[in-house]
Amino acid sequence: MNRHIIDLFAGPGGWSEGLRRLGHTDTGFEIDAAACATRVAAGHRTIRTDVAAYPTAPLAGKVSGLIASPPCQTFSTAGLRAGTDDIALCHQALDDLAAGHDTRSILQGACSDHRSLLVVEPLRFALATRPDWVALEEVPAVEPLFDHTARILRSLGYSTWVGVLNAADHGIPQTRRRAFLLASTAKQVAPPESTHARIPEPESLFGPGRAAWVTMADSLTLPAGDVVTRGEHHTGGNRFATTGPAWALTGRSRSWSLRVGNRPSATRRPIDAPAPTLLFGHSLNHVAWHDDDGTPVRRLSIAEASVLQDFSAQYPWTGSRTKQFEQIGNAVPPGLATAVLRSVLEPARFPLAVAA
Repeated sequence: MNRHIIDLFAGPGGWSEGLRRLGHTDTGFEIDAAACATRVAAGHRTIRTDVAAYPTAPLAGKVSGLIASPPCQTFSTAGLRAGTDDIALCHQALDDLAAGHDTRSILQGACSDHRSLLVVEPLRFALATRPDWVALEEVPAVEPLFDHTARILRSLGYSTWVGVLNAADHGIPQTRRRAFLLASTAKQVAPPESTHARIPEPESLFGPGRAAWVTMADSLTLPAGDVVTRGEHHTGGNRFATTGPAWALTGRSRSWSLRVGNRPSATRRPIDAPAPTLLFGHSLNHVAWHDDDGTPVRRLSIAEASVLQDFSAQYPWTGSRTKQFEQIGNAVPPGLATAVLRSVLEPARFPLAVAA
């Protein structure tokens, strides 16, 4: 019987791109039409469905790996955080599922945000399919619920790890922090070793040290000036190297900074640093470049956002401009997904001990 890797709340394909870099494929379950279209355009197998309504019984025995990134808006600091009022109900739903009782429909009526209980869906699928391994991702506020899920998985014989990873520590040009849960029945799981650090490390007797964090300038800029593209304007315009990609910034931008948000406390980061976490909801039009005087230059482009999220500039984002940015901001950076997935996919150096 063929067994598959399934990806719940698959979005536009961050986990799928990470798997692709390791030579694996998955089937993504996703309800958003634009995200499904992006996945299909990128060549990723996709089922458009409501994960919470999808029957798990037909999947029993057919799943080797389970990936999930439940919607985070209900718990995110960028949203209203209504989900924080629902944490106790989510814990109850996890315990009920572990005891064989599906009380989601009852508990949902008491939730402040109807999306809160989506965080328990990975356990529902794991209990029904018993995959060899599990990899989950969410905003840091969900870490206590991941700890709870991990305790249940350990009772079923899984080795687990739960913690928060910074994407910049794994070569992504963005200091995005997310909680992860890793579990395996075949090996002792551990977090991926970081490859980058805020301060680069020298070579030692044990090999090269960690490299410096990748900056926005590293990812986006080219040497200054070969061609000026003015479009319909008569002055100004953008400079692009004739041999470089059209999305790349040039040396003139090296004094710029990226501001995310329109509040006085909005994060502002110089271009020679990694980007802050890219958030595009109501602040979409305020994720913008500013010059060294603090004057707005222009908004961040789709291609630039794609690169800063570790996708290619040519990734086939579909839907409206708003939907494209939404997909980028919600996606797992593929390079981070690759680092995490190696922890559960690579052969075990230390197989999981089986209790007598």
